Amino acid sequence: MPDAGAGPILVADRVSRSYRVRARAGARRPSTVRALDKVSFALRPGEIVGVVGRSGAGKTTLAKVLLGLDAPDEGSVIYAGRPLLTLSVGETRRMRRAVQAVFQDPHSSLDPRQSVGGILSEPLAVHRLVARGRRRERCLELLCGVGLPGEGGFLERLPRELSGGERQRLAIARALACEPELLILDEPVSALDVSVRGQVLNLLLDLHGSTGLAMVVVAHDLRLVSRLCERVVVVADGRIVEEGEVRQVLSRPAHAVTAELLAAARWLEEEPRPAAVIPRGEHNSRG
Repeated sequence: MPDAGAGPILVADRVSRSYRVRARAGARRPSTVRALDKVSFALRPGEIVGVVGRSGAGKTTLAKVLLGLDAPDEGSVIYAGRPLLTLSVGETRRMRRAVQAVFQDPHSSLDPRQSVGGILSEPLAVHRLVARGRRRERCLELLCGVGLPGEGGFLERLPRELSGGERQRLAIARALACEPELLILDEPVSALDVSVRGQVLNLLLDLHGSTGLAMVVVAHDLRLVSRLCERVVVVADGRIVEEGEVRQVLSRPAHAVTAELLAAARWLEEEPRPAAVIPRGEHNSRG
């Protein structure tokens, strides 16, 4: 379990990122879009933080910068007390193992040519976590941990032979193979059917309850954030416009963007809820 007195796992320190976009018809020069503008926040061990905002607010850019997949123009991302850009090759390798990602579309994030067993074995081999002779056993353990079957030739199946929910569970299992301390999830359930979303949310809550795994959950849906996260960061036009404990922010939104997202979530309440989702307080009471 995480040490409550430990320092932050990951820190964004006044991070900015701009992109050049093609000139529109009639324009002489390409324009610049500032996707992130001096964004700062810290993630503590064992914490689940939601990053929310409208489409195009800068959420996915922030996720990529936190993962080290994109470099900021200004500011820095700090992991274990060190800016990512100053890490040695060995330190970068350890960071890549400790900070794992789960993306929105599991179909595109999984190699269609690899079997389930190959997908799970690859990080075990790359990071030298398990001896070759024990990898199949470890793969079965990972499948069991995310509620997927180990029998019936499941390890030999290809991603196209799995349902959307099974693919997302497999993507989570692959991330867990690295024994990370932090998961960064970019819209982890938005590509799934409503009936499957509750199952994946319960899985994430169970993982947090059993391992203390820290998470950054990028989403546009405040319903998801309210059920999964402890703290929320609201992003608009590349800036953090509101931040705080989930219940406080959602009960008394201080910014118009937060109020707009909350109104959209209330309108969508007419959509059937996934009945299997366990309210956060009840889940925690069960340990």
